[in-house]
Amino acid sequence: MKAPINWLKDYVDINITAEELGDALTLSGSKVEEVIKAGDNIDKVVTCHIKSIEKHPEAEKLQICQCDIGEEELLQIVTAATNMKEGDIVPVALHGSTLADGTKIKKGKLRGVVSNGMFCSEEELGIAGDEPVHGLMILPQDTPVGKDIKEVLGLNKAILDLEITSNRPDCLSIVGMAREVAATTKTTYKMPSMDFKATASENIEDILKVNVNDKLCKRYMARGVKNVKVAPSPQWMQERLLDAGVRPINNIVDITNFVMLEFGQPMHAFDKREIKTSNIVIEKAKDGEKFVTLDGEERTLDSSVLVIKDGETSIALAGIMGGANSEIKDDTTEVIFESANFEGVNIRVNSKKLGLRTESSLRFEKEIDPNLAQLAIDRACFLIEELGCGEVLKGTIDIYNDKKEKGHMTVSSSWVNKFLGTDISAEEMKNCLDSLDLMTIVNGDDLNIEVPTFRIDIAIKQDIAEEVARIYGYNNIPTTIITTNTNKESKNAKQRLDDLVISTMIASGLNQSISYSFVSPKVFDSICVPNDSNLRKVVKIKNPLGEDYSIMRTTTLPSMMECLGRNYSRSNDLVRLFELGKVYIPNEDENELPLEKNILTIGIYGEVDYFNLKGLVENLLDTLGISKFAFKRLSDNVSYHPGKTALLTVGKGIEAGVLGEIHPDVAENYGLDVECYVAELDLDKLYEVANVEKKYTALPKYPAVTRDIALLVDDSLLVSEIEDTIKRAGGNLVESIDLFDVYKGEQIPEGKKSIAYAIVYRDPQKTLNDAAVNKVHDKILRSLEHKLGAQLR
Repeated sequence: MKAPINWLKDYVDINITAEELGDALTLSGSKVEEVIKAGDNIDKVVTCHIKSIEKHPEAEKLQICQCDIGEEELLQIVTAATNMKEGDIVPVALHGSTLADGTKIKKGKLRGVVSNGMFCSEEELGIAGDEPVHGLMILPQDTPVGKDIKEVLGLNKAILDLEITSNRPDCLSIVGMAREVAATTKTTYKMPSMDFKATASENIEDILKVNVNDKLCKRYMARGVKNVKVAPSPQWMQERLLDAGVRPINNIVDITNFVMLEFGQPMHAFDKREIKTSNIVIEKAKDGEKFVTLDGEERTLDSSVLVIKDGETSIALAGIMGGANSEIKDDTTEVIFESANFEGVNIRVNSKKLGLRTESSLRFEKEIDPNLAQLAIDRACFLIEELGCGEVLKGTIDIYNDKKEKGHMTVSSSWVNKFLGTDISAEEMKNCLDSLDLMTIVNGDDLNIEVPTFRIDIAIKQDIAEEVARIYGYNNIPTTIITTNTNKESKNAKQRLDDLVISTMIASGLNQSISYSFVSPKVFDSICVPNDSNLRKVVKIKNPLGEDYSIMRTTTLPSMMECLGRNYSRSNDLVRLFELGKVYIPNEDENELPLEKNILTIGIYGEVDYFNLKGLVENLLDTLGISKFAFKRLSDNVSYHPGKTALLTVGKGIEAGVLGEIHPDVAENYGLDVECYVAELDLDKLYEVANVEKKYTALPKYPAVTRDIALLVDDSLLVSEIEDTIKRAGGNLVESIDLFDVYKGEQIPEGKKSIAYAIVYRDPQKTLNDAAVNKVHDKILRSLEHKLGAQLR
């Protein structure tokens, strides 16, 4: 935002230089990007009166001018310009002068004739507009001669170029910055004049109706002006607008722009005759509706865009730009002033969508104060009367359903001092806050603060502390060493178990890998998942980095296979990896967050088989204190080998994961031509049954008895079924079961295998005798024969 110093001076006394003011505002929180001075580089350029003009004797295109610059002798200038005449007053750069672009001017000879300087155009003075410049700058006849051109043209004016943060829309105005200047320089500011008298006899409420049909319009005000005389606005207004970077158009449009810059409240003026139905309606546009804006561009609207209609036709894009069909024209005689407030997010989204970012949308999108509408429309009516360009109608249309009221806060001054590390009195804090219109009453240690509606950034006590600090002066706050006590929080149960899993995997010889949780939809094809699989029901990312990272993964298998494939492609013969990651299962209700599952994935290849992988899983289960688990043959997982895959269950049959050899087709998709083994374990379910508490048990007092048995069983019988049967039949006397031999070959019938176990019996209360052991052992053999068809060899 550009804030001309001369405009600020209309409302606040400034007795320091522009540079000093810029530094002071930056220190108080209003960042000044640059102090702009149009004539900074210009030096020794003055006004001169051309006394005579004659042709150069040696050059047809050159002329010799004798000029009066207020000294005894006339100044001779040789020029190629042709647009001046005798008696004109023009700017002249003297010997040793500097132009706006830094060019140095010295006296010299042109075709043998001395020239003691150079006449100047607007371009050389740095004040040319967008239009091309032809010839010299001709000054008014009443311009004094010999005066510094910067003084004459006001080129010594300074403009502050400010960076306004999005939480301070009140500073996107001259009045707002005047308030900041007054608070920073410890002076006072005044508001612009807004008192006016409605001189017309008609009442706007009798000639215009307004219907607000959408809550995106928070407030809508309208006033009427008749007997309008459209003409150029006065010089002082044009200068203010130009200094702020706005092009003057005519007095009516300039008033709306002037008020917008002054108060930060956008306004719009409609030609009354273009409101065909005498009815203004605020509602959403129709999908596909075409609308031509003031810039002459046709735009296609949709039903999210809020528009202003005349009851039938759209005449403005609410909060963004007016329409070409209702603009002020040279013959306009009746005007409707609009001062409204619209929901910021809608304005921001639609101005971006339409590619139409304006001074109006810039302010509305930051949620400006609805109460500004009243001040702005009053000021506009005052300017109408002051400039004598119309008669204001009586009455005001004001639709304001949810009025915004001032806020109230109570903050302890001692808390503010403790927070800032200062020793500021409550009265000094009050002065700081009062200067910002945060009117404060001191009640003992408490500050009772009235927060004006334009300060949308103040909500908590820390905001008050910041206001005190920046106006008191950050440079006045003493440097202190931070004193604080920190307590190290212990890890929660899940974090401790995660650490245990990681240390167990590393101790087992595995390396930890990390992969992205967002993947490509193509990964399901790579692991051969059918189209109707639940794994393909995914959470889609609204703003993905690309197609390869567009969904949240529902399985960690592709990530692990990618890691294994990458290692294999780099000739790593032995790979042992694990990853603790998450999968994301979408909720049936799209408004609810997805279910996040913690998964341990193990991936190995190179001189390993299924039993190596099973051993890693068993080692982990033992570390987690999970004694009740089982591996069941699994053949319906298409990503795994149907004959070398198991389902892990823990506790009372809880399915906790899958492990086995990767299907050859899947391995091939990842460039692997070796046997790969992967386990996907649900850590959340494992943690539910984990018991990592270590309990002391005394060494047994009584000896154990060991018996070996060799069984002939079906080849398809799982070892786990045999061990479960032994444990159930042996009861508490069976201390341990150790499998020490599996044999298939000679002397073993086809379809059979020999299984040999060492069973350890022990009674913690007494010494076992043969009779007691034989009784239990025989029971185990009978149970094995009866339930599993096992035969004792």
